Amino acid sequence: MNTLALGPSWLDPDYLLNTFGLPGLLLIVFAESGLLIGFFLPGDSLLFTTGLLVTTGQLKYPLWLVCTLIAVAAIVGDQVGYLFGRKVGPALFKRPDSRLFKQENVEKAHVFFEKHGPKSLVLARFVPIVRTFTPIIAGVSRMNYRLFVIYNVVGALLWGVGVTVLGAMLGKIDFVHEHIEKILILIVLLSVLPIVVEVLRARSQGKKAAAAEALSTPDGPPARPAPPATGRGRHAKR
Repeated sequence: MNTLALGPSWLDPDYLLNTFGLPGLLLIVFAESGLLIGFFLPGDSLLFTTGLLVTTGQLKYPLWLVCTLIAVAAIVGDQVGYLFGRKVGPALFKRPDSRLFKQENVEKAHVFFEKHGPKSLVLARFVPIVRTFTPIIAGVSRMNYRLFVIYNVVGALLWGVGVTVLGAMLGKIDFVHEHIEKILILIVLLSVLPIVVEVLRARSQGKKAAAAEALSTPDGPPARPAPPATGRGRHAKR
């Protein structure tokens, strides 16, 4: 099976699975679930391709074993991210940008977490970049640990197992094999759609706020009244 690399060839799911196999898959799921350096990895398309390769026999492991290991890797990854966030704390928001770290990614995850609360740990699983930083933000915010574990497990099962099983189910359909490149592109587009929506919404709200501020601000400071006559002019009576 040939898939389309949406970027460098080493990020192509088919290439990654053929080169590194199941251990590489688990390492990528772990890294993308909670390590700062994992935000750029192709999680959704990789899981879908994994399920497809399992059902076609190109990845010679039983589906139940692959799904179990993926779920464990996703859970442990989020756990590491949470503990890292608790240790680093608010200092994370002051960390300077680097090649693999952008402060804007932290801000996106923070806004996402503030908006959706604990359920963001589930929703973020399906949003690239945000899924990497959300467990870290949960740790920074010192989210209740028991509550974090519950949402962490639910998110790992819905995302890790759900997307893999979806790939396995659709992998039995000839149409999927014939149009796998387009399907992977669609998966990527759907996964980044929430980010695009949030960016557009933030821009719209920013423009509305700027317009409201402009309407509420006077054109300029009020004119100062002229000083009263002092009676000391040239024709004043002595």
